[in-house]
Amino acid sequence: MKQQRQQRYGAGGPLRRVQIGNALSAFGSGFTMPYMFVYVDQVRGLGSLAAGMVFTLFALAALAVLPFTGRGIDRYGPRPVLLAGAALAAVGAFSFGRADTTPTLLVASFLFGAGVTTCQPALATMIVRSSSKTDRPRAFALQFTLVNLGMGIGALVGGQIVDIAEPASLTRLFTIEALTFLGLAAVTGSARIPAATVEPEGPGARRGGPTGLRALVADKAMLRLCLLAGLIFFTCYGQFESGVAAFATDTVGTAPSTLGLAIGANALTIVVLQMFVVRMTERRRRTTAMAAAGVVWLAAWAMALIAGLIRTEAMAATVAIVAIYALFGVGESLLAPTLGPIVADLAPSRLLGTYNAGYALVKQIAVAVGPAVGVLLVGSGTWPLYLAAMAGCTLLIIALSVRLRGHLTPAQDNVRHLTVAQHPVRELQTAA
Repeated sequence: MKQQRQQRYGAGGPLRRVQIGNALSAFGSGFTMPYMFVYVDQVRGLGSLAAGMVFTLFALAALAVLPFTGRGIDRYGPRPVLLAGAALAAVGAFSFGRADTTPTLLVASFLFGAGVTTCQPALATMIVRSSSKTDRPRAFALQFTLVNLGMGIGALVGGQIVDIAEPASLTRLFTIEALTFLGLAAVTGSARIPAATVEPEGPGARRGGPTGLRALVADKAMLRLCLLAGLIFFTCYGQFESGVAAFATDTVGTAPSTLGLAIGANALTIVVLQMFVVRMTERRRRTTAMAAAGVVWLAAWAMALIAGLIRTEAMAATVAIVAIYALFGVGESLLAPTLGPIVADLAPSRLLGTYNAGYALVKQIAVAVGPAVGVLLVGSGTWPLYLAAMAGCTLLIIALSVRLRGHLTPAQDNVRHLTVAQHPVRELQTAA
């Protein structure tokens, strides 16, 4: 009976509605994110400094809300937290499209960022509750695919609406994004998400132990995962639309239209490969998949070095730039079915929201710091140092992925089919 209930929840309505909500929010983000800078700088005429402050406050909003978001999910469930986040994001987006002074834009940006970051751990918790452990990697991989597809389509559609000479076109853009968050609230916020399953905790667990963020900090395996995830998001996602884009346009001389083609190649790679990669990684260690992503990204940075060295050969350099983004997509596809499920497996059922919020907080910090470092190094003309630093970070990702293996149980590392039956004593020792 329990298995039938899990199958109904995992493959049926609740998870499907969560994924539709993911796609809606991603479509809205892709709809406006590429145009926020030009909106503040050129359309409102407030300059690049104001635009930079808007992005900074958007990122810093995560630091203000995520510690409370995890606690709210654990206490009240993910649905009310998602509804609150969607409402904040909708108000922020709507206000952003009508703000015409720096103070009003900053307030709108904070509300916007707080709403978006509040939704992330709530959606992740809904995916965990609506899927079985076996189906969870596919669920997270599908989420990642839909997010990339939604953002790509949103950027394409938004580009057809934007007209810098007509401020009203940007107002329409942000109004439509506000409506997508209301759609997220309507579709996913009304889904019947299964209640948290109380699972027996490991032999080392203690009743009345630390709760909230204190429990997360006391979990050495989770801390190691957060360190690794922070490095991943800093090195890849934090450079994707900033450091690498600046390197391509300023150093290699890539045209903006070609850069758009490269970003499209990244999204296409993810959409085409994601479910194939899921099947490939289902019977392999998750730490192996993360290390493999690092190896692929190392090849991407090597391709960037080639592009820098042959930048006078326009066609060859263009191919190299497109290859960088495609290789990033391969690495991202390897990570999609691994990071989220490991967080879910590490988290005690009563603290799932806290663990998801902590993971989201690390992600937001890394994505906020990454662009600043990348643009600074490339903008100062030290692009070889930039590529060397990113290659060094990628080597560290590979090393930390392999070292994480010793801090996970076989089940958490997705080797229960092969290892648990052969080495039950070792699993108990690792869990303890």
